Amino acid sequence: MVDDDAPRAEGANPFGVGIGSRPKPKGIGVGPAEGPAPAVVLVTPQMGENIGTTARAMANFGLSELRLVAPRDGWPNERAFSAASGADWILQDAKLYETTAEAVADLTHLYATTARDRDMVKPVVTPRRAALEFKGLIDKGQKPGILFGPERTGLENDDVALAHTILSVPTSPRFWSLNLAQAVLLIGYEWHMLGVEVPEKFLRIGETQPATQAEVQGLVDHLVTELDEAGFLRPVEKKPSMVRNIVSFIQRAEPTGQDVRTFRGVVRALTRRYQRGQPKPKPKR
Repeated sequence: MVDDDAPRAEGANPFGVGIGSRPKPKGIGVGPAEGPAPAVVLVTPQMGENIGTTARAMANFGLSELRLVAPRDGWPNERAFSAASGADWILQDAKLYETTAEAVADLTHLYATTARDRDMVKPVVTPRRAALEFKGLIDKGQKPGILFGPERTGLENDDVALAHTILSVPTSPRFWSLNLAQAVLLIGYEWHMLGVEVPEKFLRIGETQPATQAEVQGLVDHLVTELDEAGFLRPVEKKPSMVRNIVSFIQRAEPTGQDVRTFRGVVRALTRRYQRGQPKPKPKR
């Protein structure tokens, strides 16, 4: 069961301002507000840095409940706060346990992260599938958790035996080793993406706006006039198709109003010397 008296780091930072002491950010990012999420359980993490980078990865993707089972270098740990890069609130609320069984006692469904075949009959899921299952469990009022072992050895078989499901990250067969924060980051990302509603691709245009059809037509007319003067749109019978290709090219680029103005400025700069009475190029036949 959860021990409400489990040791926690107290205050903004128990090791002083300047070591990961930035406050929890608000209103930053594209994901949903934090709500119920799977608990992250680190079993005998080896170094404070590992815990800190894990907290940072959790903070990136909306995971906030961290449970620590017998960390090797004790707790709280100064290096964890330094490595967390400001994700202090996760470390401050982290709960400490002596055994894995105590850390997961209140969880209703447990996932063990491992890449090795443990000769145990258990379902194996990817992070993406696991994220969907987390959501289904949480929507039913249940509490899932994810077990992560120490970086050097991974989870012990006795810890894996406690889990309902194996969570395995598909990696290159040539090199499958992930560090602790990487594994947490990958799983956290899949969880986070379930609640993110952003297009897979979009154009960042800042303060400007997409060009209107009138602006695009003005650019086309400008180009056609100058290209006619330069003798580019020859032979005459091919001019309509050449102009259509120019229009299509500009439209594919999805220009902003500023793009159109810049492009027209380029055209003016390139043709200015002819407007000053210098010889124009001979039309191409």
